Amino acid sequence: MKDVIIPVDFSETSLNAARYAADMLSGKADARVILYHMFKESDEAATAAQYLESLKAEMEQKGVQNIEMEKEQGDDLIDNLGRLAYQKTAELIIMGISEKEEWRQIFIGSNTLKMADANVCPVMIVPPDAKYTGISNIALTSDFKDVDATTPVLAIKTVLEIFNASLHIVNVDNEHYVSLTEEYLAERSKMLKMFAEFNPEFYFIGMNDFYEAIEQFSRDRNIDLIIIIPKNHTFINSLFSFNVSHTKKLAFNSTVPILAAHQ
Repeated sequence: MKDVIIPVDFSETSLNAARYAADMLSGKADARVILYHMFKESDEAATAAQYLESLKAEMEQKGVQNIEMEKEQGDDLIDNLGRLAYQKTAELIIMGISEKEEWRQIFIGSNTLKMADANVCPVMIVPPDAKYTGISNIALTSDFKDVDATTPVLAIKTVLEIFNASLHIVNVDNEHYVSLTEEYLAERSKMLKMFAEFNPEFYFIGMNDFYEAIEQFSRDRNIDLIIIIPKNHTFINSLFSFNVSHTKKLAFNSTVPILAAHQ
C-alpha cells in the first residue's frame, strides 16, 4: 500500500490540490490517502474534523478507495508533516501553491517549498488552476552531473509505473549549441541504463534560460508532470525565488505540476 499525504488548510489552493489528487488516484486500490490538517487553537478541532469528513466524502465519490484522516494541534507544519511522512513511510506528499492572494503567498508558498526541500519524501506541487487530465508524458530535468549518485531512480520509477507514462529526460545548457561533450554522452549512457525499461527519450536544449526552456519544452511535448531533483538549498532557492520572473512563472503559474524528488 502506497501512502500519499495531502495536507489541507481548506483554502481553495489546498482543496484544488486535494481534488487533483483524488482524480489522479481514483480507482488505485494500492494507494492510501492521508488527509492531514494542522490547527493552532484547540477550539478548532471540531470544525477541522467536520471539514475533513466532508472532503473525505467528496474524494470517495471521485473513486478514491482508501482514505484516512489525521488532525493535530501544532505550530510547525513542516516538522509535523515530516514526522507523519516518516511514521507512515509515505511515498508522496501532494500540496498546492499559489500567489493569487499576496497576503497568503508567503505562508502557502514557503511551506510548500520548504516541504519540497525537506528531503522527507517526494513532494508534488500542484498549480492553483491545475485539472487532472491524465499523466502520459513525464519530463525529468537533469544537469547530467554524477547521475549515478544524484538520481532518485526508485522514486522516479515508482511514478512512471503508477501512470505507465513516457519518460522525457531533458538538459538545458547553452554549450549544446556546439556539441555534446564526452562527459554528457557518458552520463547519458548511465541514465539510459537506469531507465532502460521505459525507453526514455533524451533532449539537450541549447538555451541560457533554464526556466523558459523547460516551459517551452513542456508545451511542445505535452508534458503532464515535471520532475526536478533538488540537490541543495541553493538549487531550491534559485528555482523558486520570488524575485526571479521566469522562476515564478514556472513554479506559480504553470499548469503542469512539479514533482521534487531527492536522492
